[in-house]
Amino acid sequence: MRILFITDNFPPEVNAPATRTYEHCREWAEQGAEVTVLTCAPNFPHGNVYEGYKNRFFQKEQMDGITVIRVWSYITSNAGFSRRILDYVSFGFMAFWVGLFQKHDVVIATSPQFFTTWAAWGLSKIRRKPWVFELRDLWPESIRTVGAMEHERLLNWLEKIELGLYKSAYRVVAVTPAFKKNLIARGIDPEKIEVVTNGSNIQLFQAREPDLELVQALGLQNKFVIGYVGTHGLAHSLDFIVRSIALLDDKDVHFLFIGDGAMKASLMAQAEEQNLSNITFIDPIAKDEVPRYLSVIDVSLAPLKKSDTFKTVIPSKIFEASAMRKPTLLGVEGQAQEILEKYGAGVCFKPEDEADFLEKVRLLKNDAALYQSCQAGCERLSLDYDRKRLGRKMLGIIQGLAE
Repeated sequence: MRILFITDNFPPEVNAPATRTYEHCREWAEQGAEVTVLTCAPNFPHGNVYEGYKNRFFQKEQMDGITVIRVWSYITSNAGFSRRILDYVSFGFMAFWVGLFQKHDVVIATSPQFFTTWAAWGLSKIRRKPWVFELRDLWPESIRTVGAMEHERLLNWLEKIELGLYKSAYRVVAVTPAFKKNLIARGIDPEKIEVVTNGSNIQLFQAREPDLELVQALGLQNKFVIGYVGTHGLAHSLDFIVRSIALLDDKDVHFLFIGDGAMKASLMAQAEEQNLSNITFIDPIAKDEVPRYLSVIDVSLAPLKKSDTFKTVIPSKIFEASAMRKPTLLGVEGQAQEILEKYGAGVCFKPEDEADFLEKVRLLKNDAALYQSCQAGCERLSLDYDRKRLGRKMLGIIQGLAE
């Protein structure tokens, strides 16, 4: 079976969409599928092409049994709505034209980069092959939620197109059950919607002793470390976290922010203005380095802005932290909270509620019995959300379409 996968994020980028796509495609290749990924030159989040790559019209490489084709696109940083739309549209356009010349039995496109799905739809119509909409984010609803765009008429028009794409797709693979419920409520046939959640690579992420060299290098000796690893974006409410840290009276608690994004510069300026000495910012790290850094934290932080839209979101960092036996301090309501509480793999605070956030920080630090119970819950959760098993589940869905 020949699978064509369209995504604008792929390794060496290290964000959640890149990781999920890579690990699924690698598993499919190991299971005997011929997998081709159509993507662009790696540049997320600053719009700077990574060393060793160029923004060429067409370039091909092999990566762990996957054929990776990178096409030209207009590249910009992950900030500024108009230029980002031009970035997305140019990639979708180029992916469509290059995709016409790639042999495939099924084509898959992943959101939240909305225009990848336009390319898959077009290829499906011309090549008469089934296409799959992998739904990672309710875009453009999430754009409205974070206030990144104020043109209501344009948003409404994009949402009509979004619904049309769901109806056109042979299957919609949603990453949360809540996304499936949302689509059903909007008139999408439930028979065509499957759920394949995020998970973790439990061969890479597993319990280990803290890296003492890293502890010393970061000055984290005798600290209770709360770590955030991921995109510092508009949706993640990290400005709220920094404001709350200023109110924390326990100086043995240290916060470690690893990653990059549109909000990072302002977060660092905010921390400097408040003279915070218990927070460290680190540049993005390679995916295979993440377990090393997670080994030195005690709790993984996963916040989002307070919004009904984000009640449908399950941050992927929950699964990787759980595989490392690191409890999650979760600032998300809805689907993610249900999973965390089901397994007892962490503690939830009310999104953007300073008092509740600080209370839960103190609880995780000072209640040893609770912390150990959360670690046991992490182990149970990680085994149920093994990425290889989830990848095989999605492959079964694809094979059914190809047949």
